[in-house]
Amino acid sequence: MDRYPIDGKLPSSRELVRELKVSPVTVSRAIAALAAEGLVITRPGAGVFRAPPPREAAVSGDVSWQEVALSSQSGTRAIDASGVLTALSDPPSGVIDLNGGYTHPSLQPERELAAASARAGRRPGAWTRPPICGLPELRAWFARDIGSPVNVENVLVTSGGQSALTTALRALGAPGAPVLVESPTYPGMLAIARASGLRPVPVPIDRDGVRPGLLADAFRETGARLFVCQPAFQNPTGAVLCAERRAEVLRIARAAGAFVIEDDFARLMAHPGSPAPPPPLVADDPDGVVVHIRSLTKPASPSLRISALAARGPALERLRGLHAVESFFVPRPLQETALELVSSPAWSRHLRTLAASLRERRDVAVSALREFLPSWQAVPVPTGGYHLWQPLPGFVDEVALTSAAFRAGVAVTPGRMYFAAEAPGPYLRLSYVSAATGAQLRDGIQRLSQAYQELPG
Repeated sequence: MDRYPIDGKLPSSRELVRELKVSPVTVSRAIAALAAEGLVITRPGAGVFRAPPPREAAVSGDVSWQEVALSSQSGTRAIDASGVLTALSDPPSGVIDLNGGYTHPSLQPERELAAASARAGRRPGAWTRPPICGLPELRAWFARDIGSPVNVENVLVTSGGQSALTTALRALGAPGAPVLVESPTYPGMLAIARASGLRPVPVPIDRDGVRPGLLADAFRETGARLFVCQPAFQNPTGAVLCAERRAEVLRIARAAGAFVIEDDFARLMAHPGSPAPPPPLVADDPDGVVVHIRSLTKPASPSLRISALAARGPALERLRGLHAVESFFVPRPLQETALELVSSPAWSRHLRTLAASLRERRDVAVSALREFLPSWQAVPVPTGGYHLWQPLPGFVDEVALTSAAFRAGVAVTPGRMYFAAEAPGPYLRLSYVSAATGAQLRDGIQRLSQAYQELPG
């Protein structure tokens, strides 16, 4: 940039394409990145100009008083976003990502999303205010996708699964009250519960999902009125709640006068060739026990933050009210884009392609673990989703291993953040969708093996 004077005009996009021998898309993205950093200014019809240097930051004042102000407030909220920030952080260049919770861009339907967004922008009224509960056509699509007994009147469109979980926990749980959670479970949900003033109480699960006897004990001992679960391809274990336990879980919750919040985040990510997961719990719930969450974010794109909350009775009215208070509504252009995407033949094609890629990557990861880390306990092989839950030898410090792996050039997630209380042993969660290719995934696990071999003891 130094060769251009302040407020000097840069070459046109056409000249940059010719000079640098890159595509117009690359030039456009580069200019957008420079503009975001404040290095250039774009003036429509005139061109792109070098921006003046930023002003020096003002000297910051003394904010130490905030410690007293924040800690002196009454209440039981604890805002710990460490697990969420870990999942959302991009590793530095050269570090292979086996930590991320979203698919690599190569697995996302970028072209289809671009086409859907363009079509959505041409719809009449695309920028007008949408209905508070969401576009009727999108609500109807979600109702069909979830299945009976859910209908369009039961569906509320929200901004992604995290937002839906937040709304459900805040609307249905009272500050200071217990909420039963699977153990282990998704750290983002634990963060929501604690930030809402709720007290997570762990209920252990196995390969067939939550254990009904322990769930009944937990309801009886705590008086809880909420249980949060992921019955299909649970995060982090990949477990599927078996058919034999489904009715028992609903019976136990109904007897306790409690809601079951069903986070069905990965149902659209089932692996081909594996048994299909059972229908969602809400399909067997005539009494409004289940509050169901279904999201498009995981199978589509992290920026397509569209999900559905499905509930019935007074619970739906409370959810709708809190949603309106917190965010008014989900932006209409995003809803229109989602509707265009899921209504097109490209959506089903994308889901088939994604499912095949997930199975292929899972097999690469499992094979690499057996090859490079044969002394470790065999990892449970999931039938859907995008992660492996790897038990570690009992003497291994998972935090030390995570740090050593990062130094070796691979980012993995320590298991302890997935537990609401003490962890029963050391684990790693390994994501197989955030690496660029299967070969890079295999390389990452080889680097993990090198880090493990170099641990002391």
